[in-house]
Amino acid sequence: MAAESNSVAQSVDQLPPLKGDLTLYLGRGEGGLYENVLEAIRKRNPGFNLQIRRGVTAALANTIVAESKAGVRRADVFWAVDSGAIGLVADAGLARPLPADVTAQLKPGFQYPQWAPVTGRIRTLPYNTERVTPDRIPDSVMALADSDLSIGWAPAYASFQSFVTAMRLLEGEQATTDWLKGVSKRAKSYAGELGVVMGVERGEVDLGFANHYYTLRLKNGKPDANVDLAFTKNDAGCLVNASGILALSEGDLPINFIRYLLTREVQSYLASEAYEIPLVNSVQPPQGLPPLNTISPPKIDLTQLADLRPTLNLMRRVGVL
Repeated sequence: MAAESNSVAQSVDQLPPLKGDLTLYLGRGEGGLYENVLEAIRKRNPGFNLQIRRGVTAALANTIVAESKAGVRRADVFWAVDSGAIGLVADAGLARPLPADVTAQLKPGFQYPQWAPVTGRIRTLPYNTERVTPDRIPDSVMALADSDLSIGWAPAYASFQSFVTAMRLLEGEQATTDWLKGVSKRAKSYAGELGVVMGVERGEVDLGFANHYYTLRLKNGKPDANVDLAFTKNDAGCLVNASGILALSEGDLPINFIRYLLTREVQSYLASEAYEIPLVNSVQPPQGLPPLNTISPPKIDLTQLADLRPTLNLMRRVGVL
């Protein structure tokens, strides 16, 4: 990662207009909010012809690699909702290096030479405030395997699998296997992590595993909801993962397009509407979340989360998939 910098987010007013043709491969996510950003960029730049191919992030990453092997490049830019997919494309040598002024805007710990994190999401423990007091929740995610708390999880969900991948990299294969076996004895499965948070709020389980924004969105619509957030320390349980973007083709247009996503306006919109964490300097985090510098996420290269196959094999062996 690059050295620490205090460069602040730019405004869209400081950027050159976008002109020409650009094909974006866009990973599905965030209920249309990314689409709203893209539509605003289109309106601001009438000479910009943006073509979008939408799909599941992991599938699009595999498509980009396969197209490259076939001698084809159809995407100019890849915006992924998960850094593991970014890692897959970067590991194939397909990402263009980013200029220093682009990476310098990003918070320390999120500066990568070949891709720009757009927004972050932190792993949290949403808990039912009527069933559980905060002192009962361990600050180690590994300790939950031996606790007496009932737990909600979504093993088939991509964010959960990235979390298990981080645990495997940080704690090792055997410890992760033991953890999955221990938690599975008291776990209730949900289709997705919004379902986990809603199950916690209804009192179906004591706590769950979910990205932070599901709880913040629920509480925004239901301020008296019986749910709050707990955080573990220095382990996969408080992993800060990121959506990210990288340039695949040469020229100024792909890089300038990336600059738009890192502007103060776009970052503030995604923080206020999607409750995602801005990863550029000088933009306020979403309401209801502690400041990022008060949380202790593990130190991990997010692109390593691309190594998903051993995680899926492990989860299948344990029987949670």
